[in-house]
Amino acid sequence: MTDDTQTTTHFGFQTVPESEKASKVQGVFGSVASKYDIMNDVMSMGIHRIWKDAMMDWIAPRAGQRLLDVAGGTGDISFRFLKRAGYGHATVCDLTEPMLIEGRKRAEADQMADQLNWVVGDAMALPFDDNTFDVYTISFGIRNVTRPQDALNEAYRVLKPGGRLMVLEFSHIPNDMMQWMYDKYSFNFIPTMGKIIANDRDSYQYLVESIRKFPDQDTFLNMVRAAGFENAKYRNLTMGIACLHSGWKI
Repeated sequence: MTDDTQTTTHFGFQTVPESEKASKVQGVFGSVASKYDIMNDVMSMGIHRIWKDAMMDWIAPRAGQRLLDVAGGTGDISFRFLKRAGYGHATVCDLTEPMLIEGRKRAEADQMADQLNWVVGDAMALPFDDNTFDVYTISFGIRNVTRPQDALNEAYRVLKPGGRLMVLEFSHIPNDMMQWMYDKYSFNFIPTMGKIIANDRDSYQYLVESIRKFPDQDTFLNMVRAAGFENAKYRNLTMGIACLHSGWKI
C-alpha cells in the first residue's frame, strides 16, 4: 500500500501541493515581468518608493558592504543600496529569470555593472557559501516562497556573523475597519489594473490573495527569531499595510 499524501501549501487562496508552488510563482512573475515596475507604482500609488527609502534608512548601508537581495527581481533594492553605500557589491537573486532580464535593462544596471551580479536561485536553497554577505534583503518576496521559514534559515546561513536581515513585506493593519477598507481597494482595484496595464488579471489576483495569507507582524517576528536572529524587531509602514522586519546574526 502506498501513501499518496502530499504536503500542501497556499497559492493565494488555492491549496496546492508544495511541489507545484514554485513553478506557479515563476509563471506569475514571468508573465508580469515587463510591467512589474509600472504596476508597483500603480498598486501603491508610488508609496512603495517611500517604504523602500525607509528600508534603506534603517539598514544605513556602509561603503564596501556585500548585499544579497533575494527575490530581487528588477534590482530596485540593490540599486538603492549601492547608491546609499557609495560603493559596494550587490547580488540580485531571483527564482524567475525574466525578472532579472528586465532588471539588467534598467539604466542603473549599466551604471553599476561592476558592482552587480544577477543570479537565478531559490530562496530556500541559496547557491552561496556560508558567512558570505553583510546584508540580506527580501522585498515583497517572502510571501511567495513555499516555506518562508526555510528562506529565513538560509538567510541566517549565508550572512556573516554581525550580518543584518531586512524583510519588507505587506502585512496586517491593526484596525479592523481600516483593514476592511484596504481589502476592498486591493481586491477590486489591483486585479483590474493588472488586466489593463499588464493584460494579466489572474497574476494580480494571486498577489493580493497572497498578501492576506501572509502571517501578521508578531507571528512573522517569531519566525525571524526561530531562524536564529537576535535583536529582532519590526516597524509598521503606512499603518501596517507594509512592515519592515529586522534581525542580526550575532
